[in-house]
Amino acid sequence: MRGATRAAGGRAGQLWPRPPAPGPGPPPLLLLLAVLLGGAGAQYSSDLCSWKGSGLTHEAHRKEVEQVYLRCSAGTVEWMYPTGALIVNLRPNTFSPSRHLTLCIKPLRGSSGANIYLEKTGELKLLVRDGDLGAGQAPCFSFEQGGLFVEATPQQDISRRTTGFQYELTSRRAGPDLHTLSAPCRPCSHTEVLLAVCTSDFVVRGSIQKVTHEPERQESAIHLNVSRLYRQKSRVFRPAPGGEGSVWQGRVSTLLECGVRPGHGEFLFTGHMHFGEAWLGCAPRFKDFQRMYRDAEERGLNPCEMGTE
Repeated sequence: MRGATRAAGGRAGQLWPRPPAPGPGPPPLLLLLAVLLGGAGAQYSSDLCSWKGSGLTHEAHRKEVEQVYLRCSAGTVEWMYPTGALIVNLRPNTFSPSRHLTLCIKPLRGSSGANIYLEKTGELKLLVRDGDLGAGQAPCFSFEQGGLFVEATPQQDISRRTTGFQYELTSRRAGPDLHTLSAPCRPCSHTEVLLAVCTSDFVVRGSIQKVTHEPERQESAIHLNVSRLYRQKSRVFRPAPGGEGSVWQGRVSTLLECGVRPGHGEFLFTGHMHFGEAWLGCAPRFKDFQRMYRDAEERGLNPCEMGTE
């Protein structure tokens, strides 16, 4: 029950993709190169966190590419009537340029009309294909200098379409709390559990009240009764009605494919906030956590201190 936001298979791993039918048009890589070499029309936009625009401002016969510069660690991009392409340059001023960054994107519900690629030094990697709604899924990738290349797909009608997505940049390395392409539901190791206690957005002791599944979002919601609240950065867990402040309740999400079921006994739940939702990280049984914590404490290997009673 490692939980956490993990990338859905089939969304990534394709390099140098061909443009989808119908209709002609240059491959996305050629369109990108044309912009970089000054061979295609380009417009420029800049904002702090988010961008919203329309392809209707472009001339229909030109493959225009708009450059968008975003300076925040999180925001939203919405592109109505997509035509041509966008290059979304992510240059957050909240992180040191030398820090390792992880980029996560989450398509808005109903997003359509364009493919989304990760661009780095002229190489394109397909992240989200037009039509892959994937509601609730948010792939994450290692991110260095580069940006997102959003290419409009050929359409046979002029009906309104909007390509939209949220993005997050974090300084955390891809770990038990973020999407990865391998072993998304593998239990955390002892080292990962001890590190999660120190670095997670929430750390609580409690039991599973119930588990509900949301197949359309490919997620499971774990409803928790919390007996001890060690840390939370957002109000994920709130006092239970009539609990007189000694019991908290809340819910955390994990992937449906992990097959989480209600279990008896107490667990230590850790995790991170992701696009405003709490996602499960490591969740060992509390007795197992006590044992591994004390063993590490005796050897002086605990990365931080916390109460284990």
